[in-house]
Amino acid sequence: MSELTLFLIKIAFLAILWIFVLSTVSVLRSDLFGARVAGTAASGRKQAKQAKQPKARTPKRGVPTHVLVVQGANKGDRAELSEAPILIGRGSDAAIRLDDDYVSTRHARIATNGDTWFVEDLGSTNGTYIGTVRLTQPTTLTLGTQVRIGKTILELRR
Repeated sequence: MSELTLFLIKIAFLAILWIFVLSTVSVLRSDLFGARVAGTAASGRKQAKQAKQPKARTPKRGVPTHVLVVQGANKGDRAELSEAPILIGRGSDAAIRLDDDYVSTRHARIATNGDTWFVEDLGSTNGTYIGTVRLTQPTTLTLGTQVRIGKTILELRR
């Protein structure tokens, strides 16, 4: 091979290597610090969302109204189900923000389909569990069902 060909191969290899390194640093940064949200834009969206929402209806008997952290570092934290879908994770955009090394930035989501609530793992590294069963697809939740994410346990409550 000519010297020019070898030189071009070396340059292409270095370019690919730098792209890999920069993308790895970008992923690590977003995992450690979460996504950036402009403060004024976020507060403006919250105010607009609150203005659009009608008054909350009185929930039916036996229907869950909130998700509660019952065990773990964030014990006592809760999120109202009226604000569904509820994102759970370490990211700044999560409704329930968990300080747990085994939780991904966007770990799981609790959402509704009519009167049925379900939990869905969002491709987390360490998984989402109901009991000892790891979730591989959206799974129905009922009152008192315990969902384990890392070292944290959550429950649907009234």
